[in-house]
Amino acid sequence: MTARRSLVPRAALCGFVLLLAALFGVAYAVGSAAGPVSPGMHRSGGGPASDGGSGDGMGDMPGMGH
Repeated sequence: MTARRSLVPRAALCGFVLLLAALFGVAYAVGSAAGPVSPGMHRSGGGPASDGGSGDGMGDMPGMGH
């Protein structure tokens, strides 16, 4: 009877890990299909900053004079 008891938690853990992996996979697929968060966002290419070189990403915001 002890072999059966030790098998139940292991099966529950494996089931939980599989469910967690499936949820992450579905969330990733939905996020990829939805696209960027905002219309102006683009993938970062690792290049120089496009806001005039300040590096803070706030170059085009109105009312934010330096």
